[in-house]
Amino acid sequence: MDALLLSRIQFGFVISYHILFPAFTIGLASWLMFLEFRWLRTRDNVWWDLYKFWSKVFAISFGMGVVSGIVMSFQFGTNWSRLSERAGAVLGPLLSYEVLTAFFLEAGFLGVMLFGANKVRPLAHFFCTCMVALGTLISTFWIIAAISWMHTPQGHVLKDGFFTPGDWWQIVFNPSFPYRLTHMVLAAFITTCFVIGGTAAWHLRRGVQREMALRVLKLSIAFGAIAVPMQVMVGDQHGLNTLEHQPIKVAAMEGHWHRGEPGAGVPLVAFAIPNQQAERNDYEIAIPRLGSLILTHSLDGEITPLTAVAPQDRPPVLPVFFAFRVMVGIGMLMLLVVAFSCWTWWRGRLEQSVWMLRGWQLLSPAGFVALLAGWWVTEIGRQPWVVYGLMRTADAVSPNLQASTVATSLAGYATVYAIIFGAGIWYLWRLLKKGPQAGETPPEMGTPDSGAKTPARPLSAADEADIAQPAPAAASVAPTARPAAMRGRRMFQSTVSALA
Repeated sequence: MDALLLSRIQFGFVISYHILFPAFTIGLASWLMFLEFRWLRTRDNVWWDLYKFWSKVFAISFGMGVVSGIVMSFQFGTNWSRLSERAGAVLGPLLSYEVLTAFFLEAGFLGVMLFGANKVRPLAHFFCTCMVALGTLISTFWIIAAISWMHTPQGHVLKDGFFTPGDWWQIVFNPSFPYRLTHMVLAAFITTCFVIGGTAAWHLRRGVQREMALRVLKLSIAFGAIAVPMQVMVGDQHGLNTLEHQPIKVAAMEGHWHRGEPGAGVPLVAFAIPNQQAERNDYEIAIPRLGSLILTHSLDGEITPLTAVAPQDRPPVLPVFFAFRVMVGIGMLMLLVVAFSCWTWWRGRLEQSVWMLRGWQLLSPAGFVALLAGWWVTEIGRQPWVVYGLMRTADAVSPNLQASTVATSLAGYATVYAIIFGAGIWYLWRLLKKGPQAGETPPEMGTPDSGAKTPARPLSAADEADIAQPAPAAASVAPTARPAAMRGRRMFQSTVSALA
């Protein structure tokens, strides 16, 4: 392993940790905004109890996301100084805009959101929650703009290997940016949706806070019924855009090595083990023409094969091939669970359907897996380019970088991350296991919390969460099937209409 490969592994390791927490907080911030809006509209304290619980989860996730993001940024100077030198005039301002317009916005209102519920008026507090949610989306905008430019670069001037801005509008709104941004935001929302829905399903099975858990599960199902099919459509359009601008990446995703007979179309490879040395798939199971139908929307469409370019210009096929199938497979499972949940809700048997509740529980962490798999497809699939078609990854690594130095820092990162984030994730799990508590005091101007602490850090918002588990509530008697079915249909229709 040379310094280049180790630097790639280190960056992939750190960014894989980092992306999980911002993606979760993107969805959580909007979820908190919805919960507080419902409380303001109805003054139903169940909404405030839910808000207080999920704000603790948000505080921990936000803190870990900030820590991992700061560590990641140092690598641009230590491991990728040539990239910073040659493309810094384009990438530097985009990342600076993210800090100025998003991070400062989040940090400015975060303290009031977490600690100021009884120190400002309810509408002012809701405004702060909205600003934090907006900040997460603006942050996503600028980060995706920078990444998208590296995949589909335009609007720059390239002279002597240095990239300088030419047209900022074209740089930001490059050809893949709209698809990549929509796909990422939906992925963050769906990931959060399944964590929230899976937690509610678990609490329902244990009989903990039944009213809150049932309300949250219904909202998760309704949102999933909208967002998951939408993600399938957005993913299809993103795939068509990738086929246009990065055809070799699509060939790696599909394991398509050679051009077939004219008019024969492209098969869909359901399973194979790509053999990059022999330029073929071993143990292949393929469905004729289905690949053409999905990729080109025609039965005889063709795509560029991997052998159309030199071996040194091809990405590592094996990880791209399997990561893509993991992402798509999890997406199809989510779609199936959401469809089954809608049918169960329509019949008025949400609480009685053990299979449906277990499905949400099992898929609660699946969004993170799909998110990582999709990220690996995107980033590994563009190799060997760091700026696609213009600058190779080998030309971006820092000069005179020793492999032993990178290996030492990688080992240090792995050890520290395992301890810090292992403890953080364990604490999050215990907090989710405990669940929301009824009877949280709603905010009122001029009545501060008794014994409230001076805020010191985001994690302070979760300090009050103890480890003791509440005793399961007594199981309620299920209503009769017919009235439950009628109530289920009415609730299903009203909730979907409200969210739409």
